Amino acid sequence: MKLVLLIIVITFFSCKFDFRKEDKRIKALNEMQQTDVDFSNHSKDNGIRKAFLEYMEDDGVLLRPNELPIIGADAIEYMSSMNDSSMELTWEPHGGDVSEQGDMGYTYGVYTLKDSDNVSKGTYVTIWRKQKDGTWKFMLDSGNEGIGEVKSESE
Repeated sequence: MKLVLLIIVITFFSCKFDFRKEDKRIKALNEMQQTDVDFSNHSKDNGIRKAFLEYMEDDGVLLRPNELPIIGADAIEYMSSMNDSSMELTWEPHGGDVSEQGDMGYTYGVYTLKDSDNVSKGTYVTIWRKQKDGTWKFMLDSGNEGIGEVKSESE
């Protein structure tokens, strides 16, 4: 009887441990996805350049059309030299996932880029890493142009 009770207790605690582990992962996923939303809001409110410089890791990678991967200091220089005064970039995450440890993950969704004359839409994926201070920064960002119509703002 003691053996059966011991097996039940061990089973109960191992199931409870997995449940807590899953709670931690779901919490990390929610935090990461909220960071992606905050990143988009920061881009809209403060400009593309400022948002990317704040949310990108120092050794982050940007994948851009017709460019080799832009890495680390070059990515920072690329974003720092950007003139974003006539553009607005926003996006909406549609999904994502995190590692079992809750320290890395990705988000994906649809972005909208507006300038003084046009609106274009595309898809994106961002790979995130949790920092030592508990915040999330992206380690890789990529976008694909061309979903929906490209419209003039006056239409």
